[in-house]
Amino acid sequence: MKISLTDAHTLVCDTLMRCKVSRTNASSVATALVAAEASGQGGHGFRRVPAYSAQARVGKVDGMTSPVMEKTAPGVMRIDAQHGFAYPALDLMMDHLPDMARSQGVAIASIHRSHHAGVMGLTVERLAAQGLAAMMFANAPAAMAAWGGKRPMFGTNPIAFGVPAGGAGDPIVIDLALSKVARGKIMAAKQKGVKIPDDWAFDPDGNPTTDPVKAMDGTMVPAGGVKGAALAMMVEFLAAGLTGAQFGHQSSSLFDDKGAPPALGQFIIAIDPQATGGAGAMGHLAQLANEIASEDGVRLPGRRGKQARQIAETDGLEIEDDVMSAIDAIK
Repeated sequence: MKISLTDAHTLVCDTLMRCKVSRTNASSVATALVAAEASGQGGHGFRRVPAYSAQARVGKVDGMTSPVMEKTAPGVMRIDAQHGFAYPALDLMMDHLPDMARSQGVAIASIHRSHHAGVMGLTVERLAAQGLAAMMFANAPAAMAAWGGKRPMFGTNPIAFGVPAGGAGDPIVIDLALSKVARGKIMAAKQKGVKIPDDWAFDPDGNPTTDPVKAMDGTMVPAGGVKGAALAMMVEFLAAGLTGAQFGHQSSSLFDDKGAPPALGQFIIAIDPQATGGAGAMGHLAQLANEIASEDGVRLPGRRGKQARQIAETDGLEIEDDVMSAIDAIK
């Protein structure tokens, strides 16, 4: 069915509020999920509503709490999400980190006792839109083995990067999971009852599988083989080790309402380009962006999602029937 962005936000917000989520938190989550859906990232959009709602109902995620911030050093802020949703903590980060980065040249936000970080490209894009370069790292419940192993040890552990493009237009945004595909795609296949390609995941015995149910119980194929597995380890040290968050192999699933709060971490670095590159930094960034985009067939990353959101503002969202049915069933 077709639904406007405003109605979509209201639908998600009202659904969450029926499930022990405050209006402020529900609005923050709804904003993130609608933006994800509008960007074409359905695995991080409306398909998350049933799991989020179920988790809030049983207290696996605290929908009524508010994140708490402390500045532990001039360029460092530490946020305790208090087992609540990640999005209010990220909103709190956005209230302070840009000014800190402009004041210090670089600033870091460390978030712990957090939840699903969603489409991280949307977060770094918010910082890039304010003229800052940004990197974000997040750990997730274990879904990927260390190289050579079969035991789930790391999450898909996404990395996102955003940088202003100066006069070259919208920010450049890179957002990627360190598994070959995002785990949300396997979750979506499971919900639809369809098979997945045999190079996405392994079953619990370490064999390639096309069954999304077995894939969810097994491990994900790392992007780039051993290199992707090594990067996932790096993210685990940054997003959980340095923040004090729970490690992926200690965390419960983000897809159901069983177990303790996942208590995950996010680590964000914001850099003022003028502090590192001088007064002409923005023009220098634009020069590279324009040079990359000048070749036929090359698309700067982040532009497609931005264009999709602009179209959705006018045309609304096309939501699959099974997704709407699942949301409507949440009473």
